[in-house]
Amino acid sequence: MYATKYHRPSSVDEAVAALAGADDGKLLAGGMTLLPTMKQRLASPSDVVDLRHIADLSGVAVDGSFVTIGATTTHAAVAGDAALRSACSAVCELAGGIGDPHVRNMGTIGGSIANNDPAADYPAAIMALNATVHTNQRSIDADDFFTGMFETALEDNEVISSVTFDAPEKAGYAKFDNPASRYAMAGVFVARKVDGSVRVGVTGAGQGGVFRLTALEDALVSNWSADAAAGVSVDAEAMLSDIHGDGAYRANLVKVMAERAISAAG
Repeated sequence: MYATKYHRPSSVDEAVAALAGADDGKLLAGGMTLLPTMKQRLASPSDVVDLRHIADLSGVAVDGSFVTIGATTTHAAVAGDAALRSACSAVCELAGGIGDPHVRNMGTIGGSIANNDPAADYPAAIMALNATVHTNQRSIDADDFFTGMFETALEDNEVISSVTFDAPEKAGYAKFDNPASRYAMAGVFVARKVDGSVRVGVTGAGQGGVFRLTALEDALVSNWSADAAAGVSVDAEAMLSDIHGDGAYRANLVKVMAERAISAAG
């Protein structure tokens, strides 16, 4: 690893100040992506600003159907939160299936969505739940937050503070994961609100990263069942193609995972 300055702020303001004063500063939430890339000398930030010791950024709160998850809340904490499981168990199941125990106890929801890895799990949930991403500067709707593979609407010196959403009436998540990394080759999160509206987020499969499968959303509004997914067309040309599977393979996986997610939602 290259030499770097380490900062341990106790507030978001301190973190922003440290980041602003750095030549090439990076935020550290869980470090599941940043630290490996630094070790491989693919990244060499002048400063690392550790957010893990800012108490205000961590924790899960459920007020009726309104859910707030702090940015530095670990995957393990999300998976094990009883109030969240009662409000939206699909998010807990998603978090419990990320990586291995080490990753789940270090990785954070804020770090995951800020990095926006095209195979990460959380972006599908954020999209399907129509969540709002809150930062030290503003609030960003899910549809506006993810802008491309490894890209988001976050600006320089902007720090994610929390994610909020209204718990849906029904929700489910299913993924086909790479057995080595446990990253999703195709992951589908479905959510139906009490007003009958439906949103579907897909991760791991699209060339541009996470996306909404609007054709399935429309089908599920009138027919909330796994059968609805069978009649939906997924464009293979828009899917990723790599050593693990081509576009046609991933297009089929999306449909299969959609069926499983709907069945899991009930």
